[in-house]
Amino acid sequence: MRVPLSWLREYVDLPATETGRDVQEKLITVGLEVETVEQLGADLKGPLVVGQVLTIEELEGFKKPIRFCTVDVGRANGTGEPQEIVCGARNFAVGDKVVVVLPGAVLPGGFAIAARKTYGKTSHGMICSTDELGMGDDGTHGIIVLPPEHEVGTDAIELLELVDEVLDIAVTPDRGYALSLRGVARETATAYGLPLRDPALIDVPAPNAFGHPVQISDPFGCDRFTARTVTGLDPEAHSPIWLKRRLQKAGMRPISLAVDITNYVMLELGQPLHAYDRARVQGAIGVRRAEAGEKLTTLDGVTRTLDAEDLVITDDRGPIGLAGVMGGANTEIDDTEGTTTEVVVEAAHFDALSVARTARRHRLSSEASRRFERGVDPQAASAAAQRTVDLLVLLAGGTADAGVTEVIAPSAPRTLAIPANHPDKVAGVDYGRETVVRRLQEIGCDVFGNSAAWNAPLGGGGRATGGQDELIVTVPSWRPDLTDPNDLAEEVIRLEGYENLPSTLPKPPAGRGLTERQRLHRRVGRALAGAGYVEALTYPFIGEQVFDQLHLEADDPARRVVRLANPLSDEEPALRTTLLPGLLAALRRNDGRGSHDLALFETGLVFHPREELKVAVRLPVDRRPTDEEIASLTEALPVQPRHAAVVLAGAREQAGWWGKGRPAEWADAIEAARSVARELGTELIIRKGRYGPWHPGRCAELVAVVDGAERVAGYAGELHPGVLKTLGLPARTCAMELNLDVVEAATGGPVKGPRISSFPVATQDVALVVDQFVPHADVEEALRDGAGTLLESIRLFDVYENAEQLGEGKKSLAYALRFRAADRTLTVDEASAARDAAVALAGERTGAVLRG
Repeated sequence: MRVPLSWLREYVDLPATETGRDVQEKLITVGLEVETVEQLGADLKGPLVVGQVLTIEELEGFKKPIRFCTVDVGRANGTGEPQEIVCGARNFAVGDKVVVVLPGAVLPGGFAIAARKTYGKTSHGMICSTDELGMGDDGTHGIIVLPPEHEVGTDAIELLELVDEVLDIAVTPDRGYALSLRGVARETATAYGLPLRDPALIDVPAPNAFGHPVQISDPFGCDRFTARTVTGLDPEAHSPIWLKRRLQKAGMRPISLAVDITNYVMLELGQPLHAYDRARVQGAIGVRRAEAGEKLTTLDGVTRTLDAEDLVITDDRGPIGLAGVMGGANTEIDDTEGTTTEVVVEAAHFDALSVARTARRHRLSSEASRRFERGVDPQAASAAAQRTVDLLVLLAGGTADAGVTEVIAPSAPRTLAIPANHPDKVAGVDYGRETVVRRLQEIGCDVFGNSAAWNAPLGGGGRATGGQDELIVTVPSWRPDLTDPNDLAEEVIRLEGYENLPSTLPKPPAGRGLTERQRLHRRVGRALAGAGYVEALTYPFIGEQVFDQLHLEADDPARRVVRLANPLSDEEPALRTTLLPGLLAALRRNDGRGSHDLALFETGLVFHPREELKVAVRLPVDRRPTDEEIASLTEALPVQPRHAAVVLAGAREQAGWWGKGRPAEWADAIEAARSVARELGTELIIRKGRYGPWHPGRCAELVAVVDGAERVAGYAGELHPGVLKTLGLPARTCAMELNLDVVEAATGGPVKGPRISSFPVATQDVALVVDQFVPHADVEEALRDGAGTLLESIRLFDVYENAEQLGEGKKSLAYALRFRAADRTLTVDEASAARDAAVALAGERTGAVLRG
């Protein structure tokens, strides 16, 4: 909402020395978000005057039409002689009054004006357009042509109100009243402690039976409709300069007198209005729900197919407007031919939800819909209609028809009961009853006591008797956002000043830090970061088409998603069941921007719907929820396991003077999973696997042992070439994803530090020949089981394949076995016996034989 300071001063007697910056600070203290203060005409310097065109000479021989004009500027040029000016515009004629800037002046943007020779003539100044003066769009994109009554030589800076300050306020959805000068003026008056001249307090005639007929078929969608008629309008009448300038400063384009007046009153009072050409309205005006499939051409020239939920304005022919959003073209005021002489003014109050849904359904946001969505004062409709009638009579020479139509659905003002000390409890500040009453009255509330002792509204200084401590508050009609005592408490607190609230830090009990689970998750992140991965935080939203891109089977559980009721993007309407889409998108984006050597990781929640959907209970706010209430809320939430994932592409080790580098490969992804498991205090079983996006020959299945049973915790390896092509990823991209909850369950409790033996280690190397299809993990598991408790660690350090030496279909796996006893130094025979036992069990299980 753009609020010119000069306009605001009409309703609040601000000190003459107050600047826009001063008002901005005051409004911010009462809770309005004033984003900027625009200084209009700050760098404008005269002389800028009214001139009259005396002669026009058409210059020929140029690529575009050029005119050499003489303009009477009076004594503004110091000589009284006509000013010679070269101009390319065509929308003015001899005798027109125009705005002339003379040499020595400076226009907005620092554009200095001087006499200069152009097109073979010397131009002593310039005839100005609205764009050149920074006035905003007036719809003409040409020279400003003034009404003939303005005298030559008049200062145009003052005439056109070029110097002003405009407050730009970001209005939140709960503060719809601030989308008007009336609402902002009320907040300004409160902030300064000054009286408000309410523009809605005007005399309004009583309704009668002689006005334009109105029929309301849906009183819920439209609970108030005022119709007034003005006849005898001068079709040649134009908006005066002051009206156009106020609209332009507020960010609106002047169109025609009748439309400008309705827009002006909307900005002034916050009540959207619409003016119908009476000659084009056939029969009574009605309000009803649309019939599915009905057509309406709106003022923007678009023919729209209506929905059965749309609220429409009708006449005998059918829809003539989308209620609260935009009028129809078939009853539009004629501002081109100038034939409209009678208008019907509509000032209505429509249901906020209906208007919001219609505007979104038709992708048609308007100034009217923005106000109705946020809440419009229903009591202001008749005043806004009267204000519009008054201005049409004053500026267009019309006559107000005696008929006044007003259809009102019965309603009662909202009344709330609030303990007088409730704001004190919420803020932790002792405001006192008198302050609470005074602040509530300042925002327009009527405040009463809760018994016979309070038969009159409480005024300043009024006190309760008989120990009463409850206030009965009637909410003003322009504040539909005040619905419970906490809203009233917030109003008291904001007017008293958020900056005056005491800053008290909570005091947590000693000895409570992160939980064991939180510490584990942080250690996982530190371990991956220490291994050279960079953390990426991605959005938890996905589109279901990504599952096809990842080659997931049709019955894969990951395809069952939790859908959002109001997604940020229609392309990503669901919560993720895997971390890979977000990480791969981040990798693709960084690779496309020139970073080709990438290693990214993320830890975060994924979301799976429960088999049985439950509705979450609404937890109380006046006490701590019970364990049962929290449990019921948890049961209604999706299952949310925590995952860790990495993606790699490009070089894993850079080349340099120290030697050759190497590219990232599937083994790096598997090692990342091992690092995470070791950090959690367990070991993973690595097997050959096959799943979704991974290459079938370079995919490892990550298995954890939980309560004696094996559970698949994730997958790691190189991604499938088809996935890489579909997602636009670099060749040989690798990835790993691990369910941390499963791995954590395999740890069996807090991680314990290793016991360091003081006795030396005995190392034995073995090379085993096995069939090529035998997985290394099976051989390692057999060696580990056969070696017994003396085995400290086992490591595969070589894989060798040579058909001539090993035989067809064979491979050699070389392992380093480390043996150590906790209470003695092992002898060679003990270490060799443990090794032989390990080799024997490996041969029994996998057919392995010692090489050589």
